[in-house]
Amino acid sequence: MSDAPPPQPFAYLQAPNAPLYGQVLAVFAQARERFIVHLRPEDVAAELRRGAGGMAAASIEAVGGALEKLVEWGNLRADADTGRVTSVEDFHRARYLYQLTRHGQAALRAVGVYEQALGRRGQLQSVALADIAEQLGSLLVLARAADPDPAKTHLLLLQIAERFGSLADNAQAFMASLRRTIDFQDGDEEAFIAYKDRLVEYIERFIADLAGRGAQIADLLTRLNAAGVERLLLTAGQREAGDAVPDSDEPEAEQARAQATRAALIVWENRWRGLADWFLSRSTRQPSQAKLLRGAAVSAITSLVNTVAALNERHGGRSDRSADFRALARFFAQAPDDAAAHRLWRAAFALTPARHLTVDAATEAAWQDADPAATTPWAEAPPLEISPRLRETGSYERRGMPTRVADRTAARQVLAEQVELEAAQTAAARARLATDGPMLLSELAGPDGLDPHAFRLFLAVLGDALSTRMPGESESSALTGDGTMEVRLKLVDPDTAVEIPTADGVLRGPEHIIEIIDLAPTGTAA
Repeated sequence: MSDAPPPQPFAYLQAPNAPLYGQVLAVFAQARERFIVHLRPEDVAAELRRGAGGMAAASIEAVGGALEKLVEWGNLRADADTGRVTSVEDFHRARYLYQLTRHGQAALRAVGVYEQALGRRGQLQSVALADIAEQLGSLLVLARAADPDPAKTHLLLLQIAERFGSLADNAQAFMASLRRTIDFQDGDEEAFIAYKDRLVEYIERFIADLAGRGAQIADLLTRLNAAGVERLLLTAGQREAGDAVPDSDEPEAEQARAQATRAALIVWENRWRGLADWFLSRSTRQPSQAKLLRGAAVSAITSLVNTVAALNERHGGRSDRSADFRALARFFAQAPDDAAAHRLWRAAFALTPARHLTVDAATEAAWQDADPAATTPWAEAPPLEISPRLRETGSYERRGMPTRVADRTAARQVLAEQVELEAAQTAAARARLATDGPMLLSELAGPDGLDPHAFRLFLAVLGDALSTRMPGESESSALTGDGTMEVRLKLVDPDTAVEIPTADGVLRGPEHIIEIIDLAPTGTAA
């Protein structure tokens, strides 16, 4: 076994001359990007003088010492430099070429990821939602094919996983940075006031995109699950296992490929489950991550508005507790004598002797009949009767066992069943109102009319569409507030009245061409 010490590629971060070590390693990283593997000490010194302002004064001796320490820690490897030997003395003189080791490369990547995550503010990516929807649509075409192409399937799944991972990471980073912004951990009040309008507009736009695209993605995921997405995941796992294990007819190789396929399939199933949980709710108690993100974004807007209101009040001169105490201190300092200071103390803090008692109706009636003035002495005022228990124990209540904690399990079960029932009724109403295309308003209800649940939903979507119509226009369209339905209206004849029978009565109005599109099919929830 080798007696060489184990590599310590992160030791330079806590060394006394850490900035120089970091700059030297950065030179090697940049050279590697230019496909340059080996560097001499003078090359490193030249790059430092050219690109790093703080390292311009670093001598070749300092650079050489830094290179030796990095070799000692395992970040660099030193190879004898025999390319420029012109004499025996040059051959015996220590000359080295340096290059990054795999430990040094891994340390640089780890530090880069750490610094990127530490400084990341994140962003809500509306474009990523559109990309994921488009890629899922292409994957659905492959899922419905009898023999999907393995290369296209694997590539699509990789693109979806990469785009979704970026979306989830950026959303998490954005909400964290937004909380720091609201709490003024990243800047001052002036910077917050300067961009708060753009921030609110940005969040509102993302919420709208998430409501529309989220329902579309949820629909595509449901269709993919029904079409058998497991077959596509297995295809991707087999393709990755083929890269991991070389082709061979030997039993050992076949067994290794089977194990690699199972391992890859577990990874892909976990990724797909994460994607599904992000856009599909399991139940009312397990909402999707997209729904939780929408709720967090809406709460963030409320917090931003409240913070701005507090700042405006502070800038507008409204006093807070600290300002009140400072003003009171000035009043005490300006008091002419101790008597005035005592009067100010009693007026400010009301620390005068008092009896706070609860009186009964008879005592209140006696006081109203007597109607004593505010200056009436207590001896001449109507008497105040109090309970003997209050005088003895200081409390009206009789001491005893505490009240038992109520078991609300049954009540919670009833509420859960009611929520599930309402969700089912809403889904049935959406299915009842969804049209296959444009149709006349008079034909929407059919011969049986509309039941109460469908009628209430119809009034809501009709109101959303009519509210967007401007004076003089005959067409309008709108999304419902939850983004689950889209309604399109076109006025046919304002003088032609139609009647829609419902369980609650008959709805009358002008004839329209209506199209209602269900963006969230039954069983899915964004």
